[in-house]
Amino acid sequence: MPQSSSPLGVSKLVKSGLLAGLQKERLFLFIIGLLLVICALLYDEPNFAMWMAFALAGYSAIANDSIQTIGTFISSNGHRPWYYLWIFMGTLLVITLVYSFYTYDGDISYERLDTPGLDTAPETFEYLQVAAPIILLILTRLRMPVSTSILLLSAFSSKSSSIGDILLKSFTGYILAFFVAIVVWIAISRWLEQKSKTKPGRLWTPFQWITSGVLWSVWIMQDVSNIAVVLPRQLELWQLIVVVAYLFAGLGVLFYLKGDKIQGIVNEKADVTNVRAATIVDVVYAALLYYLKVISTIPISTTWVFIGLLGGREIAIHLMKRNPARRVKGIEKALRLVRKDALYAGIGLLVSIILALAINDEMRGDLWQFLGF
Repeated sequence: MPQSSSPLGVSKLVKSGLLAGLQKERLFLFIIGLLLVICALLYDEPNFAMWMAFALAGYSAIANDSIQTIGTFISSNGHRPWYYLWIFMGTLLVITLVYSFYTYDGDISYERLDTPGLDTAPETFEYLQVAAPIILLILTRLRMPVSTSILLLSAFSSKSSSIGDILLKSFTGYILAFFVAIVVWIAISRWLEQKSKTKPGRLWTPFQWITSGVLWSVWIMQDVSNIAVVLPRQLELWQLIVVVAYLFAGLGVLFYLKGDKIQGIVNEKADVTNVRAATIVDVVYAALLYYLKVISTIPISTTWVFIGLLGGREIAIHLMKRNPARRVKGIEKALRLVRKDALYAGIGLLVSIILALAINDEMRGDLWQFLGF
């Protein structure tokens, strides 16, 4: 019997694969270890802790959530220089944040942090609060679409009810996006199939850039609260300049890396490099986020809305296949992708709740009371 089929052989294969993986990620692991040590040494210095938490949250949140907003944009514009995409999206980032700063008296969160329990900036920091974004970086590296809203906001909320409101709104958004996507893609699938035989007209590319820009701006309005939660609720001008410059530079790194590993979640979906399909994804997603923004100021996990949208779209695409055998096979594949995305997001949710319970005394107290202790 070949050695690889024996338990000892399997064990060696697993160990060798693990070692190879660790060797490949050694630079990333070194950076993570260094950041954890720095946070441990200086988390009890409030001013340093605030800016450290912001820096980590700023990059990790955008890196994980980039698949939602610029994922299809990156995939369908992979042939263009990365810095063209960066300058375009970076400029919109600056405009969106500056607009909120001047409109809401120094608040860059579009009043998302007016929710009770999140309306006061932290004055002191726990180690896990500062290090929470590092966990997000690790999950992002593992290609897990995590709810950055729940992970980051739950670490700083002073009321457990605010996290319950975020969860309820997020799951409602998932269901809404899932069924809206099914309806929309069933309605347009035949048209897309017919159009796929012809080259897109010249207007499709600028239209996609416009819709991607609108989506990016609306997403910032929703998710910048995840980054701003550690900052004063009303920033001074010099603080705004630091925040905007850092996020602009971090976005450049992300475009240079072409979305990094988590971009694979978008790339594995059907037809994302097609400019027509990518544009329609952006339009539907932007409309959903804007609607969810308008109905209340409660923050929302845009991750759950996005995976609901992609899941419903994937099922609808295969539902409309003409060949029965291909239709069944395609639906099975789509359901596997839906389950995998939901599982990964669920793991991130579980990590977020555990982290919140470890940090937040009130949440632990509410949990023990609920369990009857």
